[in-house]
Amino acid sequence: MAREVGIFLCLLIVIMDVTAGILGIEAEIAQNKVKHLRLWIFECRDPSHKAFMFGLAASILLSLAHVIANLLGGCGCFCFQQDIQKSSPNRQLSMAILILTWIVLAVGLSMLVIGTKTNNRSSGTCGFTDHHFLSIGGILCFVHGLFCVSYYVSATAS
Repeated sequence: MAREVGIFLCLLIVIMDVTAGILGIEAEIAQNKVKHLRLWIFECRDPSHKAFMFGLAASILLSLAHVIANLLGGCGCFCFQQDIQKSSPNRQLSMAILILTWIVLAVGLSMLVIGTKTNNRSSGTCGFTDHHFLSIGGILCFVHGLFCVSYYVSATAS
């Protein structure tokens, strides 16, 4: 029974991360469809409500997948250097993957939020070009899914 629940949770996390990645890429596509004027490194662009909604949904799904993976994976904590050295290799691996998961979450969520925020304005904006924040955030959602499943498997194995 526990094995089936574990497989279901891994699939749930992967589906959430893949959906978030697709939404991030779709947000980038919707953002590129709006009217914009580009001059060297400066760009004027109208906001896209569709890109804003896709980016917001991708951010929420990425955060939710991360919370589920951490809560169900045990989210173990090493407080001292001696605890790390005395733990099993599986436990050390799960902690390394957990740290990588947090890094990917921080970078991916930051990219999605920055890309979403540029589309949350009532009028067009002008400034330096901010290329591909939403698509990079979407790609990092896929990477996050791989790390979350790896963390869950290694945490339950230790």
